Amino acid sequence: MNFDRKLLIGCWCRSEINDENLHETEYAEMLVDGGYEFSFTVHNSSGEVIQQSIETGDWGLVGDVHFTIAKNEVFEQEYFAVDLANPDNYHAYKVLTLNSQMFKYQHIVSEEVFILKRVIDKVAHC
Repeated sequence: MNFDRKLLIGCWCRSEINDENLHETEYAEMLVDGGYEFSFTVHNSSGEVIQQSIETGDWGLVGDVHFTIAKNEVFEQEYFAVDLANPDNYHAYKVLTLNSQMFKYQHIVSEEVFILKRVIDKVAHC
């Protein structure tokens, strides 16, 4: 199945409770030039941020395969290059659903499924 690459361009959000009962949020911005910025935040039950990471890199979509290549980690507004020889910086996913409101995909190796919802406005409401 082929999916339209243009549908991925924009801002997406995922929010869930993990196995440790912590609230995880992912905010993803995919740019028309193939660049991305992903922000991952973990909150405790009181709403305090206990972990946050930002990653930038390249993304693509070919048929029903979505892929990402991490290139930088951001810490306190500074960009640090990742080790491009590390295979953990490369990921491929099978696209299960992609439309104007939902992006559902499955990691090809771990088989973990992710569901992102389109962010409608500048405020990151999932």
